[in-house]
Amino acid sequence: MRFSLFIHMERVSDSQTQKQLYDEMIELCQIADEGGMHAIWTGEHHAMNFTIAPNPLINIADLANKTKNVRLGTGTLVAPFWHPIKMAGEIAMTDIITNGRLDVGIARGAYSFEYERLVPGMDAWSAGQRLREMIPAIKNLWKGDYEHNGEFWQFPKTTSAPQPLQQPNPPIWVAARDPNSHEFAVQNGCNVQVTPLHMGDEEVEKLMGNFNAACEKNQDISRPEIMLLRHTYVADSEADAELAADEINNFYNYFGAWFKNEREISQGLIAPLSAEEIAAHPFYTPQAMRKNNVIGQAQEVIDRLKVYEAMGYDEYSFWIDTGMSFERKKASLLRMINKVMPAFQSEAE
Repeated sequence: MRFSLFIHMERVSDSQTQKQLYDEMIELCQIADEGGMHAIWTGEHHAMNFTIAPNPLINIADLANKTKNVRLGTGTLVAPFWHPIKMAGEIAMTDIITNGRLDVGIARGAYSFEYERLVPGMDAWSAGQRLREMIPAIKNLWKGDYEHNGEFWQFPKTTSAPQPLQQPNPPIWVAARDPNSHEFAVQNGCNVQVTPLHMGDEEVEKLMGNFNAACEKNQDISRPEIMLLRHTYVADSEADAELAADEINNFYNYFGAWFKNEREISQGLIAPLSAEEIAAHPFYTPQAMRKNNVIGQAQEVIDRLKVYEAMGYDEYSFWIDTGMSFERKKASLLRMINKVMPAFQSEAE
């Protein structure tokens, strides 16, 4: 099982400038590259100072000139916010800029806050239908001379300009949860990204079960790869692990508030949550975060990840966005590289 870094610019207050956040993100990415991680993933979000990521292809183009070996992935592009011709061309240009180091994760999106602003009236089901129309369309655009008459997009014979360096196209990953999404990914020759979010390892097993079932139903198609994304903190003591669990619980309380889309937002930031509100959450607790997410000292993390490897996961992505300080993120990432990754056989590039 190989390892990657999943990272955005994220904050719950304006105590850090956006430029400071970007510089810190770049430094963490360079540590991941120099430390032998396989990939860096960064995603797309809009009008949210909680997760600042308006176009991952811009960040990846910058990272292409600030890293040497690591692959660079969109984790993820939100299909409903793009036109297929625009997506195909910008992905191809980025593939050229990265000298063929690009991976492309695509999703339907998650936040109704964003749907309301970019595609008013769209719901999660409709967003999923756009994803299913988008992926075959961009693949055909890369082949060229493709006419499209779909439910959401229509255009005459068109060829992506430019066309990607990697042929026939960069690896495509679909963010999947339910069985139908896994089946769509496998049937379309795409790899799969999954995240159990705050849930425990029973959800990790369930997601792998959905993937295996999709592969079983499509035995004529080569098995794609599957990546597991989890909030991770490699601690230097149990007290350090407990502090991280508290910090990650705080992060999830804000994540949940954004997802519910019921709280006042000003200057792209959600109205602060009080300690009482965080303590009253029905299932986000520091104890649950300590148990469910991958938080612990190096050997505990190794033991947990060995279980995921045995389940069949090809890649484990270290989700570093936690609301904690840059210094704590950096220390955890270095412990991951120096104390955890050596326990796993690295995959030859």
